[in-house]
Amino acid sequence: MSLRRQLDLLVATHDREAHRAADPVSFVHRYVSDDDREVVALIAALLAFGNVTAIRRSVGRVLAALGPQPAARLASARRATLERALAGFTHRVWRGEHVAALLFHAGRLRKREGSLGAAFAARMREHGALREALAGFADDLRGPHPDRGLSHLVPDPRKGSACKRLLLFLRWMVRAADGVDLGLFTDVSPSLLVIPVDTHVQRIARNLRLTERADASWRTAEEITSALRKLDPNDPVKYDFALCHLGVSRQCPSRRDRDVCASCTVRSVCRHWR
Repeated sequence: MSLRRQLDLLVATHDREAHRAADPVSFVHRYVSDDDREVVALIAALLAFGNVTAIRRSVGRVLAALGPQPAARLASARRATLERALAGFTHRVWRGEHVAALLFHAGRLRKREGSLGAAFAARMREHGALREALAGFADDLRGPHPDRGLSHLVPDPRKGSACKRLLLFLRWMVRAADGVDLGLFTDVSPSLLVIPVDTHVQRIARNLRLTERADASWRTAEEITSALRKLDPNDPVKYDFALCHLGVSRQCPSRRDRDVCASCTVRSVCRHWR
């Protein structure tokens, strides 16, 4: 069977609702207004690093500090106020001051441009290419003279990182609403997106021969996306959610395993079984 047919089958048959409930994107779906949703998406995506339980705990902590209307809170909050609200917060290598700086600059960007979506669309018009536009958008979110922690929280696509968390934010915001992604950034075409690559997606992509690269870098993300764009030029990253959760759920091992692989939807196109 063809790769596209099997990947389309994977998307059609995976338990989207159950996977969404365990995914950081579930926080975004708790909110009604688009303003709150884009702010919550930024928080949830950029903190999506490490253990899922820890990620959910940290996202919940930040949202609790912002209150029921996070976008309105950012519209008026001073940086020092946000730092006090997040005092004692830690997640991996990041502290409350790093998240407070991100939120402060996101609030200023929203005030200046009207929304994060409008800000990113403006960077796309300015730069033309997604990587350069995302780099400019990240510059805005970091603000001037960011320290090492803030630079890690909001990475720079120009430095070669896969920038998985920034690309995850874009996927949530740009792709048409499908029960997971929300389609809020309507001025940006899904055809331009680059797949968010973590260890799960990178491993499965190698299994499916979407890439031969062994690193999680921007070049790897572009190579995987280029292969997926041949399957669906208009929406190449539509496969990301299903592929990622295939790895998170440990249904796709790094080597051939008869017991684990027996029921795998993409087994027929996997390098370990062809």
